[in-house]
Amino acid sequence: MEQIKLSKYRWVVLIALMMITMMSQVQWLAHAPIARAADVYYKGRFNPASFFNVDFLASSYMIIYLIVCIPASYFIDTYGIVKGVGFGAILMVIGAAFKGLSGNSFSMVLTGQVFFATAQPFVINASTAVAARWFPVKERAIATGLATLAQYIGIMAAMIITPMLIVSSSSDPAYGSGIGRMLKIYGIITIAASVIGLLLLKERPENPPSYEPWVRINFSQGLKHIFRLRDMWSMIILFTIGLGIFNAVSSMVDSIASYMGVDDSDGMIGGLMLIGGIIGAIIIPILSDLYKKRKLFLVICICGMIPGLAGIAFAPFLTGGYGVNPHAAYTVALISSFMLGFFVMSAGPIGFQYAAEVSAPAPESTSQGLLLWVGQVSGMFMVTGMSINNKSYLPAFLISFVVLSFIALAFVLMLKESALIKAELKKNQ
Repeated sequence: MEQIKLSKYRWVVLIALMMITMMSQVQWLAHAPIARAADVYYKGRFNPASFFNVDFLASSYMIIYLIVCIPASYFIDTYGIVKGVGFGAILMVIGAAFKGLSGNSFSMVLTGQVFFATAQPFVINASTAVAARWFPVKERAIATGLATLAQYIGIMAAMIITPMLIVSSSSDPAYGSGIGRMLKIYGIITIAASVIGLLLLKERPENPPSYEPWVRINFSQGLKHIFRLRDMWSMIILFTIGLGIFNAVSSMVDSIASYMGVDDSDGMIGGLMLIGGIIGAIIIPILSDLYKKRKLFLVICICGMIPGLAGIAFAPFLTGGYGVNPHAAYTVALISSFMLGFFVMSAGPIGFQYAAEVSAPAPESTSQGLLLWVGQVSGMFMVTGMSINNKSYLPAFLISFVVLSFIALAFVLMLKESALIKAELKKNQ
């Protein structure tokens, strides 16, 4: 077989997508780690009992994703990566202008957030399509992992840097000030990343990166094909649980810290989860490509996710009881969140790539968009349940996440290895 010449520009395209992706996620959770401080800052500018409160800024991404996800995947599959991601980048520039120029107005921030939430599926649904069009099979988990890594870096930046840019100590009279400046800084960076990334994007290389024994089908045919596959139903359940839990924990980090007895909005539970996820998203996809295994590493990730969730859910009780030793409970939660991030967030890119392989010849962004969609649905319901009645049900939800993780393990054990990976392994033997 003729040797395929790979385009070096594939890494430039991937970096361009990563830049846009990263800032999309920064804007998603800019208020999540400082929710209590933001309540003080915007006091009198919104009704805290209303659905449109500070927590809605994070959950809006999940709500709007439910509406836009499938049309975004269709748009990417039909019109291509450049037009799909480009449209998302333009929406991000508009959203950054609203939030950056009017950060003191809650209504303007909310409007900007709607633009960002609409843009998100046009950006993140494209990662497996970029991997398939620009990268060979042996590099696709790594490419998808790096694209997903950009999401985690963006989330981590929001979790760790945001509290540093405002007055986050509840004992300070200026508690909450600096949010307008923070949004302006994020807005400038977002506009720069979106414009530069859009200029660097290209549709596909001159030569395909791999020979594939099928002809791709269109979006509607792809959906029908996906719903006929048992392994894809298992993946749908897996992402409903795993991605839903990740979205819920990411959106409620400040409330979880409050549950541990921490007074200040420091964002460290989310930050350490993201640090663990970044490390995992680098290591695990590389190992998956190296050993040409998808199912094995998905099983490892779900097994590792269980003790991480258990540590967060039971931290107050593992340290003498609720409210007895909040410092020790918080320490347990921080260690557990790192472990949770390492395993659950590294499962994401492998799961997306596995789904793209087993659902071929369905378009890659169709399978990825579907998995992201179910995770947003479950995450939205989880966040809503954890938020109602002054967050009184939050501990029960954290415990239920542990139970759900065992159900996820049962479904991941039923998966069959990707046929494309088996063929790649056989070819290299």
